[in-house]
Amino acid sequence: MRGRLETGDERVRAFLTAFGRRLLRPALARRHPELGSLGFFLRPSELARTVEGLGGEHIHVPRGLVFHVPPANVDTVFVYSWALSALMGNRNIVRLSPRSGPVAGVILDTLHEALAEADPVIGATQRIVSYDRDDAVTAALCAACDLRVVWGGDDTVNALRRHALATHARDLVFPDRSSFAVIRAAAWSGAPGAARVSAAEGFVNDAYWFDQAACSSPRTVFWVGTASDCDTARADFADHVARVLGERGWGVDAAMAVEKRVAAYGLSADGVAERVEFRGNALADVTLAEGAAPPRRWLGAGTFTHARIGALAELCALVERRDQTMTHFGFAGAELDELARELAGRGVDRMVPVGGALSFHRVWDGVDLPTEFTRLVTVTR
Repeated sequence: MRGRLETGDERVRAFLTAFGRRLLRPALARRHPELGSLGFFLRPSELARTVEGLGGEHIHVPRGLVFHVPPANVDTVFVYSWALSALMGNRNIVRLSPRSGPVAGVILDTLHEALAEADPVIGATQRIVSYDRDDAVTAALCAACDLRVVWGGDDTVNALRRHALATHARDLVFPDRSSFAVIRAAAWSGAPGAARVSAAEGFVNDAYWFDQAACSSPRTVFWVGTASDCDTARADFADHVARVLGERGWGVDAAMAVEKRVAAYGLSADGVAERVEFRGNALADVTLAEGAAPPRRWLGAGTFTHARIGALAELCALVERRDQTMTHFGFAGAELDELARELAGRGVDRMVPVGGALSFHRVWDGVDLPTEFTRLVTVTR
């Protein structure tokens, strides 16, 4: 028993708690604020809530060996996926891309610190590896695992699926997704100044922490209300966002600035955009032409398309299956509930307030991860 893990294993909880506390050290959190969110996710109460949420009439046991393939452009995703799987008692292998950013290195250093004080079973059952593309290695790992978890887009999913799994094994995939924000214009203009400042700061966090490349980062902003109300609110919103960017000293390098301009003016040339506005290199606002579909592709860090709708329900005709997160401002809970029912799974798996796009939850893309990371055993007495 001591040489293997159980679902909700106390040794894993202790290790994850110690790791999370290290991520919350003030000096580290100031340099990399996204690590603060990760540390908060690993707090003891959240780990306990995750285990307690399993419940039900069945016995939950570990699924076995889980092979994780996270994206290179969002350094923290692999920790959420791996930590939940480890908490469920699984042995894990994480393939970390050699192209991962510097934050991944900080995370690995912090993991090694926590591992030095952890029960030896953690080191014996958890592995993080990195290698360049090697079909032989990947095929061997795929053949050995009981569950393959693939993040990072359609191309990555299709490439991994070329490698066979054991007949009993299964895939859990997170392909290309896009996200958007929706703001009630009258609510924005009527909000106290402090609330608008806070929302602008949250919007910047949602979009800029991972250069707007995270699947949950907004790319389009829908404004709900009359044309006059939306114009007024949008101008004030842009001023607030630009001010936050200026205060934080957020910059975009020359290559990215050129890429953004090519993408934005390309929309105009294609008739998709009717106006393009740049505020330095960090912020580009693109007004979509009436009736134009919002582009889902990444246009460059800090490039947002804007569209006006008369009512929240009009989103039902615009949402696509690949739309993941809807950040919102100015709407009542009952309105959001009704929209979720009307969408009926055609798109949008998360509705969270502006500022909460990157807050990871154990239910992601409509999937209950702790449940997916376990097997259910039926015991009839």
